[in-house]
Amino acid sequence: MRRAKAINMDLFDFNDNVEKAKPLAERMRASTFKEFVGQSHIVGEGSLLRRAISLDRLGSCIFWGPPGCGKTTLANIVAAQTNGEFVRLNAVSSGVADVKKAVETAKNNLKMFNRRTYLLLDECHRFNKTQSDSLLPAIEQGTIIFIGSTTENPYASMTPAIVSRCRVFEFLPLTEEEIQGALIRALHDKRKGLGTYDVEMDEEAVKHLARTAAGDLRTAYNALELAVLTTPPAENGKIHVTLADAEQSIQRRALSYNEDLYYDILSAFCKSLRGSDSNAALYYAFRLIEGGCDPLLIFRRLIAHSAEDVGLADPRALVVATSALTAFQNMGAPEGFLPLSEAIIYVCEAEKSNSVVMAMDAAKTAAREKHDDDIPKYLRDNTMGSKEMKAESAKYKYPHNYGGWVKQQYLPDSLKDEIFYAPSEKGYEATIRTLRKKKGMPE
Repeated sequence: MRRAKAINMDLFDFNDNVEKAKPLAERMRASTFKEFVGQSHIVGEGSLLRRAISLDRLGSCIFWGPPGCGKTTLANIVAAQTNGEFVRLNAVSSGVADVKKAVETAKNNLKMFNRRTYLLLDECHRFNKTQSDSLLPAIEQGTIIFIGSTTENPYASMTPAIVSRCRVFEFLPLTEEEIQGALIRALHDKRKGLGTYDVEMDEEAVKHLARTAAGDLRTAYNALELAVLTTPPAENGKIHVTLADAEQSIQRRALSYNEDLYYDILSAFCKSLRGSDSNAALYYAFRLIEGGCDPLLIFRRLIAHSAEDVGLADPRALVVATSALTAFQNMGAPEGFLPLSEAIIYVCEAEKSNSVVMAMDAAKTAAREKHDDDIPKYLRDNTMGSKEMKAESAKYKYPHNYGGWVKQQYLPDSLKDEIFYAPSEKGYEATIRTLRKKKGMPE
């Protein structure tokens, strides 16, 4: 009996050690809705997804969102709260054989035990057409409940046949407040978190981790654990984590200005771009960078303004801005600041026109308030239609048969006189106006 007890204790200790060896992000992974962080628009009280999970009526779905926002965690909650079997595959390492094996097992469980199988596929956008086709019949027949997890837009990166049979749920980056609350809970949780350590963490340090994690809770957890485990305790045994410790653990400096000044400088940068002042735009850009701002945020604003404020007056502005981003991602700092500076100067000095954003806003308003699905018959997809529909299709004028352009109505009757895009007389748009005039089109 003593020997048996010793063995059982050893096994218990072994399992406990395995659990403790897991990263903090894995230990703190939520197992219930009460513990789940963020995504209230998806799993809030009374939401469709939450009701479906609670009633074990969840259909095939795709969880789409940035890293560290809870996609895999929610899939695990599904596994814990439903009565079905749960199989997890990764699209990077799994092939057709793995899918077929999972489907065959699911069929047997359904026939013999009347238990449904949930198949979680991480990185599902990496599945090619052959792999997707091997999964499609099982989804259609209800043999498995497919749950795809992806950081890529499924409508663009996945097989349409799979997407059309799934409900897509878009996850959002977690807010700073949500991440901050999760970090504080992890500091005090003695069972799964860091509560067994005597930690005192400065409020500025917690806020810095929450801010610089950029919506990724996994990144924040990893930085928090690193900060606590690498900070030497004082003589009284207390671990004091400062802002400097947090900066080192997440490898980003805290902003050297307060939040209000940060937004003021960012606003000044954007308005300098729009106002064609390259000196001011360069200054504010590097004021942000020197203060600890992520350069990628500056690139995002630069690319947006190249389309919003320059637009088709100089279409090369967008090319220069996006190319500068690619160069920065490949080169890193400090060399990558050269293409950034070049792009800032180009966008500032380029001709300005806001016709693109005006056209976009007008088209969005019309689509929302004046939507008309009575598409001209000769523009419709009539390849499988009746003889009458094919006859209508024959009325379509193929522009290349007329030298590249022919007068023809494309908008529905109720919108045929709408003009969303009106080119200015600046830069390349002057050329557009000239070409339109030659064709007899409205300028």
